[in-house]
Amino acid sequence: MSEPETSFLSPRKFLSHPALLTLPALAILILVMAVPLGTVISRSFTEGDAFLDNYYWFFNTPVNMTVLIRTFRIAAVVTLVCVIVAYPYAYAMSVVGPRLRLFLIMCVLVPFWVSGVVRTLAWVILLQDSGVINKTLLALGFDKVKLIRTQLGVTIGMTQILLPFMIMPLYAVMRGIDLRLIQAAKSLGAHPVKTFFQVYLPLSLPGVFAGATIVFILALGFYITPMLLGGTQSSMLSTLVQQQVLSLLNWGRGGAMGVVLLIATFGFLALAAPFMRQKYKMSGGSR
Repeated sequence: MSEPETSFLSPRKFLSHPALLTLPALAILILVMAVPLGTVISRSFTEGDAFLDNYYWFFNTPVNMTVLIRTFRIAAVVTLVCVIVAYPYAYAMSVVGPRLRLFLIMCVLVPFWVSGVVRTLAWVILLQDSGVINKTLLALGFDKVKLIRTQLGVTIGMTQILLPFMIMPLYAVMRGIDLRLIQAAKSLGAHPVKTFFQVYLPLSLPGVFAGATIVFILALGFYITPMLLGGTQSSMLSTLVQQQVLSLLNWGRGGAMGVVLLIATFGFLALAAPFMRQKYKMSGGSR
């Protein structure tokens, strides 16, 4: 007897199409992201005297362009510092013994589990003119350094908060590198520095690019840390969006700012994608 034909929504038919398993996630994504984003985009065009009035205001206000450039500059600097700090730390995590590796991983994850607001408030205390850092500098015979309400303070705070997003992708890639390649290069007479730059570094580049992309995108949207550590002279675009939406109740201009930041981010990623893809293939990722 032939098996009776099942309906399209029967569990067996549903499970036979893996793509259908993504429907719940797609529904949630549309509900919590696509709908709000579409509303913001719509209001950026419809709230104003003309169709592009909010965008005309944004690009013809010098302070907006200054803050936009500052946002990308701070995000780029934070990403670069994260790469410099995270690379040796992730390398150490990948080569040490199990107990020390567990300790290093916990040093990354425990601060990561603490709220970003709490960590930012801790940096507010540390970076003050009478804080621990400046007291230490004075005790060592140096002059005080202005840290709070500066872009340097913003960079320090954002780097500390975003560092786990750089370390963990790097560690995941470095753990997969076959260290016998390093030993083979050394056995053939290669200098350790040359071995690192010609063998190990290219193999670890996918982790560098993955972590840098995550950190850069997250840094562009930071709000609390720049507001508390930077003040008005170091504000980022997210702060201006908050002022327009929550303080001035101008959803059109706030939406236009958000759309400009979103398009600029996608444009940057589109420009960086071919370079990242080329480096990934050079590192052997195409195999």
